[in-house]
Amino acid sequence: MVERHLAKVEVAGPTPVSRSNVESDLVKSGSLFLYLECKYCNRYTVYYITYEDTNMNLTKEITRLEKSRVKLDVTVPKSELEKAYRDLLEKYAKNAQIPGFRKGKVPVNLLENKYGEALKGDAAGDVIESALGEIFETADEFERPLPYSRPELDSAPDIDISKDMTFSVTFDVFPKVTLEKTEGFKIEVPQVSVGDAELKDELAAIRERNAMVIDRNDGDKAAKDNVATVNYCELDEEGNPIAGTEREDFVFTIGTGATFYKFDDDVVGMAKGESKDITKKFEADDENKDLAGTTKKIRVTLTALKERNLPDLDDELAQDVNEKYKTLTDLKDDLKATMNTALENKLKEIRSNALLEQLVEANAFELPESMVQAELESRWQMLAQRFRTDADQLEKLMASSGQAKGTMLESWKPEAEKMLKGRVIVELLLKNHEFTVTPEEVEQEYAKIAEGAGISVDEVKKHYADPRKNEYLIDDIKEQRLYTQLLEKCTIAKGKKVPFAELFKDGQ
Repeated sequence: MVERHLAKVEVAGPTPVSRSNVESDLVKSGSLFLYLECKYCNRYTVYYITYEDTNMNLTKEITRLEKSRVKLDVTVPKSELEKAYRDLLEKYAKNAQIPGFRKGKVPVNLLENKYGEALKGDAAGDVIESALGEIFETADEFERPLPYSRPELDSAPDIDISKDMTFSVTFDVFPKVTLEKTEGFKIEVPQVSVGDAELKDELAAIRERNAMVIDRNDGDKAAKDNVATVNYCELDEEGNPIAGTEREDFVFTIGTGATFYKFDDDVVGMAKGESKDITKKFEADDENKDLAGTTKKIRVTLTALKERNLPDLDDELAQDVNEKYKTLTDLKDDLKATMNTALENKLKEIRSNALLEQLVEANAFELPESMVQAELESRWQMLAQRFRTDADQLEKLMASSGQAKGTMLESWKPEAEKMLKGRVIVELLLKNHEFTVTPEEVEQEYAKIAEGAGISVDEVKKHYADPRKNEYLIDDIKEQRLYTQLLEKCTIAKGKKVPFAELFKDGQ
């Protein structure tokens, strides 16, 4: 007899979806996690099941609905329902304690008369669990529920142990996509070079990073390129601070545009200890979607003011940057090589992203709604982390400034869908190509990463000793191989000329 390991947990609502910190897991499939929602009861039930062959001789029929949703109709032989019911009766008869009877001596017919209907319901539940487990064990990703999709029981099944039992569930599955076009695209790549001007800019940045920072005198006015420390918060219409928007000891360089509300230029002319109320109106097309089309009133208090003394560009600076440099020429040569490597990687990324965009445009399909909603909720969680708060507090914070969570999620939806469709296509292409990665190729990748990061191979191996991280590395090797093959069948054209610094602006 095969033992079935089953744990049932009652919960009050949906289970949060987790995300990988390397890539979205929302397009992965294969989990035997089952989350069954019954429309006719006020609870959800989560099943974590390890299934083995139960040989129930059931019949099933899959009907495909829109947006990658399916309806599964299942018929279970009456013999299975009757067996489950008799097993429960026997179990309760051995353990039930009823006045007038010793434990284990309660007549089965008494239990059946008193609790028969309830036991039939429990038996039906066990049969449904076993039936779905048997079906999903052998189902592929196109017939198995996504990990974050709640299979819904369409209606409570009729329970009559003298008849076959039929029930239906609906759930989201991995999109079944027919890829009509995967090659022959025209891709434009910007023209970027690393010359003397670009090297000069990078050396200037090195001087900035190695500058001596000293306090300015009391009473000195803040100026561009000074290092300011401020406290700030949003104000309501009455000029009172809005709870949850306070930020203390925020440090930035005036004129870099590094403040969330873009008030750094407004700090120019302020003295240490001075406070200032600033009104900022953001255009509808502002690059920050959270601020676009809004007007914010901010109170800023300058608590500290410093200035940088830049070091001379000489051999001494080169040695301060890294002891491996003996002269400024050594630093320049290494810096230029690093910049060329960074440029090569960036252009590679641009080519891959451009290809992915065209793949999505050329192969239309619908995403399951649960996949999109899980992605949006994950992005909301990430925004909460940026604000150093939790998701509930973020919702209250946004509401206080006139922004509803639902409206914000809806505005994110097009970009989220585009990203998810790209990931779905990549996953399908990887499955079709069946790439393999040898240990030797992994070792080569370790060496490549070590060289690019300027660390030892042993340090890289230590990082990827975690099986999860190593799995992602292998997946990345496969994905880069896929892009290489697809790009070989595309036309690569020269795009517009772009400065090196602009290519890497704001982490693009």
